[in-house]
Amino acid sequence: MNWSQLFSSSIGKKIVMALTGIFLIVFLVVHCYVNANVFFSNGEENFNRAAHFMGTNIIIRITEIGLFAGFILHIVQGYKLELQNRGSRKSRYAVTAGNKTSKWYSRSMAILGTLILLFLIMHLVHFWVPSRFTGLEEITYPNDATVYHNLYLQMQNTFAEPWVVIVYILGCFSLSWHLLHGVQSAAQTMGWTNKNYMPMIKTIGISFSIIVPLIFALMPIFVHFGIELNSGSLTLLF
Repeated sequence: MNWSQLFSSSIGKKIVMALTGIFLIVFLVVHCYVNANVFFSNGEENFNRAAHFMGTNIIIRITEIGLFAGFILHIVQGYKLELQNRGSRKSRYAVTAGNKTSKWYSRSMAILGTLILLFLIMHLVHFWVPSRFTGLEEITYPNDATVYHNLYLQMQNTFAEPWVVIVYILGCFSLSWHLLHGVQSAAQTMGWTNKNYMPMIKTIGISFSIIVPLIFALMPIFVHFGIELNSGSLTLLF
């Protein structure tokens, strides 16, 4: 398969979707790991330190460019596949049969993906744009000369609005449903269908699709209500 076929053929689009999807899943793990600091009583300092590391490390910044490219490719190829699939349904019977043999979330990937895209834009406006362009309040910590952006304060101000919390929870719900089909679909596209380990991939996919979005959904709830765990830290590397 040449480069042209990779972006034009049906199987090529699916491979691009699978590879970019796997890349985005890795990003979700890292993002979840860093953001989970908000659950702890010392979360402000650790979260701001982690955000500073992510924003100043040259390797992370280069990866950020790849991340945006991955998002764009995933979105474009996803819509192309959706249009292609709609065009291939030449009869009402084909649509009806498909509805009977596939799960709802597998038939609604484009809808769920659109909702996630809108949620992502909102998320970028709330956090990424201020941290990169418009500026945030600064903060320092004892025995540390580094000046940090207070992204934690930005999170507190953002999630002070109940409607924002609700929108974020709905966005995480859409992400969960999207992942339920996406993880297994990516595994099948990449040929990871051996009967010996396919059940394990399915279990991991379902677990990931529930646990990670749930952690993301709990973050705005904890921040909005000021809930903190007694102690702990996840950002030991920063």
